[in-house]
Amino acid sequence: MTASLAAAWRAARPQVAGLHLDSAACSRQSIAAQEAAARHARHEAEVGGYVAAEAATPALDAGRAAVAALAGMPDAEVVFTTGSQHALELLLSSWPSGERTLACLPGEYGPNLARMAAHGFTHRTLPTDSRGRVAVDEAAAALKADPPDLVHLTPVASHRGLVQPLAEIATLCAELGLPLVVDAAQALGQVDCAAGGFDAIYASSRKWLAGPRGVGVLAVRPSLVQRLQPRLPPPEWAGSLSVAERLELGEANIAARVGFSVAVGEYIAAGPAAIRAQLAELGRRSRTVLADVPGWRVVEPVDEPSAITTLAPTDGADPRKVRDWLIAERRIVTTSAGIERAPLELTGPVLRISPHVDTTAEDLTVFAAALADATDAV
Repeated sequence: MTASLAAAWRAARPQVAGLHLDSAACSRQSIAAQEAAARHARHEAEVGGYVAAEAATPALDAGRAAVAALAGMPDAEVVFTTGSQHALELLLSSWPSGERTLACLPGEYGPNLARMAAHGFTHRTLPTDSRGRVAVDEAAAALKADPPDLVHLTPVASHRGLVQPLAEIATLCAELGLPLVVDAAQALGQVDCAAGGFDAIYASSRKWLAGPRGVGVLAVRPSLVQRLQPRLPPPEWAGSLSVAERLELGEANIAARVGFSVAVGEYIAAGPAAIRAQLAELGRRSRTVLADVPGWRVVEPVDEPSAITTLAPTDGADPRKVRDWLIAERRIVTTSAGIERAPLELTGPVLRISPHVDTTAEDLTVFAAALADATDAV
């Protein structure tokens, strides 16, 4: 583990009040990102919100460009949203008219499934192996035999730290001429998403990129942008607005977008490859340390290149009660994931930890002991 990267990440942030092992839910923002957002808010008070927004254009454009680079889509139109769910809503509500069949994984995020259904998409699941990773050869055969109108892939799910073969699926979809949309809420910043070959990708600010809450991004290739049909404003009212501008139109927290742009810039300056490598190492260490905690089973393979470690109870422990006890008694923040996270696959609630690069080996040992105590206590 790179001590200098961990130290720099830690020094850039306020001192944590306890132990934060919840970056897959919401990472800790840097002081610079917070101050950038605060400066913009002050500027709004000084010159007016719309004038301040115009002045922030270079910072926002830099944020868009950084997201496009991380996604391997330098020519993409990048639209700010309020989060991943808003991004998916914008995309599906603007999808070209016609048939609406969709292929996704059995572990698809529950709220995504709900939005797909709300917009008339009928889903079918891609074949996977025993762990839940997509079986590429079988998927290729299925997609070729009965092509859907859209393939939706979540490279890292909300309920498990398994990493899907994004590059292989992107290549496959490109070969078959199938649109591929990527939900990178848990992936962008944690695993390499610069595979290219997909038509759209969306993500949140607050997770591995450590930006503010209430911000997300949607990046769409020009070939798909021109086919989208935004509902608002209607074309006859849109005037000279581009499709991307129509998607982004509306009231927004520009200060938060500025903070996110700073955060993604910091991430790139720190070195995406180094961050990803350190996160993968933290995942390996976490699974090793937690393998022997009584009453829990580590879900991911020990060497899975992800920082997320999922713990399934084996003796009836309630992940929600354990999470609450850890916060109340030890000031340790984790996530309890219910079956609504993956209703087609998850059979019971699980506990999830997701350390960022500033987490130490000692922190993981402290958590393992606290988890044992929590399990006994609740």
